[in-house]
Amino acid sequence: MSSYKIFVAGHNGLVGSALVRQLKKNTKIKIIIKEKKELNLIDQPKVMNFFKKEKIDQVYIAAAKVGGIYANNTYPAEFIYKNLMIQTNIINSAFLNGVKKLLFLGSSCVYPKNSSQPMKEQGLLKGVFEATNEPYAIAKISGIKMCESYNRQYGRSHKIDYRCIMPTNLYGPNDSYDLKNSHVLPTLIRKFHEAKLNKKKFVNLWGTGNPRREFLYVDDLAKACVHIMNLKKSIFNKGLNPMCSHINVGSSNEIRIKDLANIIKKIVDFKGDIKWDFSKPDGMKRKLLDSSKILKLGWRPQVSLKDGILKTYLDYKKNYEYYKKNI
Repeated sequence: MSSYKIFVAGHNGLVGSALVRQLKKNTKIKIIIKEKKELNLIDQPKVMNFFKKEKIDQVYIAAAKVGGIYANNTYPAEFIYKNLMIQTNIINSAFLNGVKKLLFLGSSCVYPKNSSQPMKEQGLLKGVFEATNEPYAIAKISGIKMCESYNRQYGRSHKIDYRCIMPTNLYGPNDSYDLKNSHVLPTLIRKFHEAKLNKKKFVNLWGTGNPRREFLYVDDLAKACVHIMNLKKSIFNKGLNPMCSHINVGSSNEIRIKDLANIIKKIVDFKGDIKWDFSKPDGMKRKLLDSSKILKLGWRPQVSLKDGILKTYLDYKKNYEYYKKNI
């Protein structure tokens, strides 16, 4: 893989920044990144010209519009349009300009609302979606199927190898802490931290606290991405089929949101109480991925939930003023 030029789409985000940290460990790689003002991934001609000019060897697609329940409910048109455009422009432009290796990052949201737990890769398209994230899920599934379709049609003739992984809920440094639009774990960190600063007596949280979620520290995901990207094709394809070639990546552990909140409360050292707003939606009751396939391929998560939350909170405290200005 020496002297390869690798484009990380979405390098400023949670996943993209972790990928850059991981890839920088290999000094023989030239990492290509572009700020939004330099390259708007929704602009098809500009994306095409970028690939023509740069002569990229590998692509990691971590760019996406993401958010929690509130954001998905409030901006459904933006979620489906922007995600479809970003991934379509990158995948097609990469193919037309000779990129042989590409990794597309999806989400556990692609699986149906009533999936059996833990959710297996074969459960894709086997039921209806959770209503709060249907547009996002449809966009991500389109990315999976686009990669599969290009492999099926052009894999032999053009020697391309486009792979997809479905991460569980992620957290870590460089997350979004917008109280309305971010995911549950960073939202909890910010709520407890600011409640502590403001000496509040309690924190209001959405729902019942009973849904269970699985969480993975983002640097563990970045290692999984690089591991999957660089596996030999014969090894990666073993046990997969052309119509179901994506792989789940999770910690294989789940926790109630109520218990997660208490862990974060303790790490932040907030002394007040928690009040649950039962009028707000919970989302899916459980979301646990079956990660047996990637475990068989030699990857293992390294960071425990408590250690990961502590690392994330220390980063949040250190960069609190930055995060406040950039939400």
